[in-house]
Amino acid sequence: MYETLQQAVQNSQPPTPEEIWAILRESVIESSRRQAEYEKRQAEHEKWKADFEKQVEKVENQLGKLGNSIGGVLEMLVAARLWEKFSAYPYGFKQAHKRVMVYKTGTSWELTEIDILLADTDWVMAVEVKREVAKSDVEHHVKRMKLVRDNPPAVAKGKKLLGAVAGGTVSPDVRDFAFECGFFVLELKGEAVELLPTPAGFSPAEVACRQS
Repeated sequence: MYETLQQAVQNSQPPTPEEIWAILRESVIESSRRQAEYEKRQAEHEKWKADFEKQVEKVENQLGKLGNSIGGVLEMLVAARLWEKFSAYPYGFKQAHKRVMVYKTGTSWELTEIDILLADTDWVMAVEVKREVAKSDVEHHVKRMKLVRDNPPAVAKGKKLLGAVAGGTVSPDVRDFAFECGFFVLELKGEAVELLPTPAGFSPAEVACRQS
């Protein structure tokens, strides 16, 4: 019995019709077997891929929750008696408001959120808190300051507005960029948040918030 048509053709004796049909039938069976194995491997791969994606999603969710937790702890560390960090300045901050929403004046349209807002009778300071402050965070805070100036929350109306960024880590280049933008910079040192020394010639950015 020949296993393939090629073997049958190469043999000196031509195969009988029965042998040809048998060879074809075996070829079909073999092709079906290989197709079934291929489909099985594909199904196993798709299952593995789906399981893997579920695990990735689970880890991402856990990391997201951890990140939110770390961010919340950092905000609490920064907010704790934050006004005392500025005792050498004539601002007289006595209050620290957390998660202050900024709405477009006269509407309920949310424009931005202030992580921490220090306030006294004449001054307010919007503080942006990040685990790791990036240059883009500073740039975004510049835009936030303009929104707060033009759409001040009740506690900021008619007051002079200052800005600051605080982070678990602040790289030297980001720190210098923040200073250039007129922002104060705070960084986590050990278990405490410290106000970093400002460079010579530093002038804090100051804008007047709308009265109404």
